[in-house]
Amino acid sequence: MKRSAGILLYRRGAAGLEVLLAHPGGPFWMRRDEGAWTIPKGAIDEGEEPLAAALRELREETGCAIEGEAVELSPVKQRGGKVVHAWAVEGDIDAAAIRSNVFEMEWPPRSGTLAQFPEIDRAQWFMLDEARRRILPGQAAFLDELARRLA
Repeated sequence: MKRSAGILLYRRGAAGLEVLLAHPGGPFWMRRDEGAWTIPKGAIDEGEEPLAAALRELREETGCAIEGEAVELSPVKQRGGKVVHAWAVEGDIDAAAIRSNVFEMEWPPRSGTLAQFPEIDRAQWFMLDEARRRILPGQAAFLDELARRLA
């Protein structure tokens, strides 16, 4: 079973609760928006604690490290079968200043040419209602659980 871990970063502003979502990089996601965004997350390495993986992935995908209490959320199983573990952390980063690591893949397909793409091509703060429209459907439960816990 594939597992990944991530951080649902949130902040409380004058307008209300906002969450940070990341848009996946690469050609497959280029023209997708609603239902394509995700929490910053990635694979849990062999022997790695899930929370440590979540914090590492946040650093790798945004270039930012955060401090604060990490509140474990209920894991979700995405449509492809991957189980995602997440922690909610209150904090603030400049979404416009993220610096993501990159991955390499053959592009265009069957061309023999390798191209590099950022793991996430952008991040943005969203109010919860907008975040529910943007996030991958399999991760929407994280938003609902966060809203319940903070109510």
